[in-house]
Amino acid sequence: MPADARLERLTAWLDGLASRHALRTGTLRPASNDASFRRYFRLDTDDSREPTLIAMDAPPPMEDCAPFVHAAQVMREAGLSVPRVLESDLGEGFLLLSDLGTRLYSDALDDARADALYRDASDALVRLQLASRDGVFPPYDRAVLLRELNLYPEWYVARHKGVELTDAERATLARAFDTLIANNLAQPRVTVHRDWHSRNLMVLEGDANPGVLDFQDALHGPITYDLVSMLRDAYVEWPEERALDWAIRHWERARGAGLPVAADFGDFYRDFEWMGLQRHLKVLGIFARLWHRDGKDRYLADMPRVLGHVIRVANRYGALAPIARLVDRVEGRAVKAGYTF
Repeated sequence: MPADARLERLTAWLDGLASRHALRTGTLRPASNDASFRRYFRLDTDDSREPTLIAMDAPPPMEDCAPFVHAAQVMREAGLSVPRVLESDLGEGFLLLSDLGTRLYSDALDDARADALYRDASDALVRLQLASRDGVFPPYDRAVLLRELNLYPEWYVARHKGVELTDAERATLARAFDTLIANNLAQPRVTVHRDWHSRNLMVLEGDANPGVLDFQDALHGPITYDLVSMLRDAYVEWPEERALDWAIRHWERARGAGLPVAADFGDFYRDFEWMGLQRHLKVLGIFARLWHRDGKDRYLADMPRVLGHVIRVANRYGALAPIARLVDRVEGRAVKAGYTF
């Protein structure tokens, strides 16, 4: 089968929709790709109201479009700006979507605009969480959290760093993961986008900002997860004092809206940091897997930023000392006195 067989089938599918949506299928061109098997293409139309549209290619069985379609509807009903699903062929893994443009938060964020952009993203996150209901998305439960954490020893420690853990270290890491997960599961539960960060938020005009992408993996889980994805971004870093101020403002906004955040900001921030440690250990594993399994090297440059988040949080809390000590050994850092396994 030729390497472009999927693209040929996608083009044929779009040809069949051309008259309905005024598509100019000859203009089909890459729009973006991500860390999955999904591909996105942009094409022009003869409709001045929507001069461009997006075609998604999500090849089964590696990808499933149904969760995307479901999440898009839920998030649109919650008042978020998400792509409209104009056409779908779930069996083939093809979607035709409205186009939110090309202005990523990651390209627009700077000292002058960051406050306003993060305020808009915080407002949208509050709207999403206020619309949360049990049963709409699968639970972000212990099994999922642990599976994510185990990407760190499997792909980052063993495969990327070439470090073999002792039996004692593996047992210690398992206990530390239990401690981390217990905190994560004790947090109030809301809809979790799972990748609420600068490469999935689009700059739109006015009240529509931000546009939200890549929501197909949404779950029902810890209330701090999406905030930590945004403020402890794997791709953008800010001085800790400034990120702390944004976290306080979001907490105040969430409390004012009636969301079940902790009454004391110190408790909320501890949960935020522990949730971030779970996420960043997972992300190190994912970035390593993308390189060693999938040959995608673009994420290697972001590893030091993610590792920095891990080191700072693990060293900040006594209960996380076992993780801090293990990270020190894996990274070849000087091991501090006072850690205990």
